[in-house]
Amino acid sequence: MIRYTIGRLTSLILSLVVASVVIFAVVEVIPGDPAAYMLGVNARPDTVAALRAELGLDVSLPQRYLAWTTGMLQGDFGQSYTYRSPVSQMIADRVWVSVPLALFALSMTVLIAFPAGIYAASRRGKAGDITVMGATQLGVAVPNFWFGMILVLIFAINLRWFSAGGFPGWDQGLFTGLKALFLPAIALALPQAAILARVMRSSLLDMLGEDFIRTARAKGLSRRQALWRHAVRNALIPVLTIIGLQFSFLLAGGIVIEQIFFLPGLGRLIFQAISARDLIVVESVVMLLVFLVIMVNFTVDLAYAAVDPRLRART
Repeated sequence: MIRYTIGRLTSLILSLVVASVVIFAVVEVIPGDPAAYMLGVNARPDTVAALRAELGLDVSLPQRYLAWTTGMLQGDFGQSYTYRSPVSQMIADRVWVSVPLALFALSMTVLIAFPAGIYAASRRGKAGDITVMGATQLGVAVPNFWFGMILVLIFAINLRWFSAGGFPGWDQGLFTGLKALFLPAIALALPQAAILARVMRSSLLDMLGEDFIRTARAKGLSRRQALWRHAVRNALIPVLTIIGLQFSFLLAGGIVIEQIFFLPGLGRLIFQAISARDLIVVESVVMLLVFLVIMVNFTVDLAYAAVDPRLRART
């Protein structure tokens, strides 16, 4: 297990290094000068040059990359070109929206997908199975932003149970904050729940056909007992991997949903920074999201090894 963990840590570090190089290179090749963009088309060349020097844009790309990565390792994400405030503070203000939203959506995903997948697997070929699989097919096909708009139309505009957007802040109370995130979380969770339910059903059906399940049935266990005591736990191995990937998607892929619901999260910050050519904000926030995604995958790998003893045996 120690060798396995060391191997995964090495892979994590290499992934972060490669990701930082790719992110920096991709953002830097975007045409346009941030200093000229900030000052406008009528700015004098000497004024643009002075602003470039102030922003640190007048040095070579390797120097800028080294300064950026060194600063991030020290917790300094740089200074926003547009807002003239520390990027770390801007991230801190918005991470308390994006991370709870992703966790809320993931919790809903699991609460919907697990019962649906287990129910469908236990009634293979019957009406319940066909109904659940039809619903999941619809959930996979429909994009989450469409779900978001429909939810706003029904529950915010017509029924007026929820607000159409915005976030009041956690200082207004836990219930108020969760209520503001409820519709966005549902919009994010429904497509992911459809995927996870299908994976859960498929994994369970594979387990129910294994020899150890037949042995358990031969020893007197009912189908329901064999399902819950043996099949479900073993079926969780591939499901854990999917859950980790889904959390990564929910954390880094909520830009559209945050735009629809006007949530002041990291996704909306990236969108605004791209529009304002605020390169340091784009680079830093994207790198932070990549780091969180890689850390989630690392945690899932460790959980995968804990559940599956065969991985520990190989190390």
